Amino acid sequence: MFPALKEAEGKLAAKQAELKGIFDEAGPELDMSKVKSVAGGDRQAVLEHIRALNAELDELGAKAGELREIQAAADRAARIPGQRESGDGSDTKGAGDKHERELKSIGELFTASDAFKLKQRGQTSGPVSSVDVELKTLMTTSAGWAPEVTRTGRIAEYAYRPVQILDLIPQTTTGQAAVQYMEETTSMNAAAEVAEGGTYAESALALTEMTSNVRKIATFLPVTDEQLEDEPQARGLINNRLPLFVRLRLDGQVVNGNGTAPNLRGFLNVVGIQTQAKATDTAPDAVYKALTKIRVTGRATPGSVIMHPTDWQGIRLLKDSTGQYIWGSPTEAGPERIWGLPVAQSDVIAQGTALAGDFATHTELAMRRGIDVQVSNSHGTFFVEGKQAIRADVRCALVVYRPAALCTVTGL
Repeated sequence: MFPALKEAEGKLAAKQAELKGIFDEAGPELDMSKVKSVAGGDRQAVLEHIRALNAELDELGAKAGELREIQAAADRAARIPGQRESGDGSDTKGAGDKHERELKSIGELFTASDAFKLKQRGQTSGPVSSVDVELKTLMTTSAGWAPEVTRTGRIAEYAYRPVQILDLIPQTTTGQAAVQYMEETTSMNAAAEVAEGGTYAESALALTEMTSNVRKIATFLPVTDEQLEDEPQARGLINNRLPLFVRLRLDGQVVNGNGTAPNLRGFLNVVGIQTQAKATDTAPDAVYKALTKIRVTGRATPGSVIMHPTDWQGIRLLKDSTGQYIWGSPTEAGPERIWGLPVAQSDVIAQGTALAGDFATHTELAMRRGIDVQVSNSHGTFFVEGKQAIRADVRCALVVYRPAALCTVTGL
């Protein structure tokens, strides 16, 4: 670990510990009047101090995250050579009046005119009346041309959750059908002080070959030749949506995959990951305890937390005993961080469970082949039906090098 990263993580850990101490003093009721470690001692001073700490944690967390990515990239490059990462002038008469006038005969129209009526009363001069004679069926929008309507060109796409989890996992490449690596499954350090002439203590090491198989995620869409030829937008929509469908499924598999072929084995089903129950703790306390397990047992540095949006809502809306929001005023967006770590809000993880981990260092998504899109009319009777099958797929393996570097938080 290079010095800048070590220094950033040290500062981050110190601020996290300070914030943890404040919450411990406040107790489960979050009574800020019990906090004595903050100068001033009143609730408002404590809340202001917590917000200042959150701001510092945001800055330190972002800096440490950038440094971890640099460190992880350097480590992977060294480990795997070759890897790559109306008023308009219209007639004012009612529609019924107009329709009635249009259906009258010429004689009826003449006898109903003002000129004829005045003549009947003996007036020899008067207004001139014109008679509107329709010799054919009235041509209207219902019996003629309907007005042309041009589409705007915008497509209101169906709503899907954003792809987020994949962004937390480093991606590499593989040319094999499986990713194999050696895991140090036994490591006993018996190093100790020895007197002159004394016997050295014996240490022990054992390695086990581990395998993560490459799996495929795929889908296809049937489309007629005419649709592709006559509507240029159809091609763009298909090119965007099919890869999205594949990435959405992969995003869920890296978390929830059960490992039974052809499924990937997602994080939640990896043997050896740690867990922390919320029990009577507050949600922030439970998350902090999970981070501590990752540091102490996993010997890793947690980099991010995956949480269902509803669970994050519960944390964002936390109030102290006086009703003031701890994570910031409702007039503020508030930090999407907890204990200085970024929170990935995604409903790909079940509500009530969060997952924290050092994803950047101890997990990897090895791509055998990136998302590939192909078109063919050879499916079934598509050739004689004038149809095309457009398919998209990806092949990859998910590797968790150190399961203890991940920890779930349950009961949120």
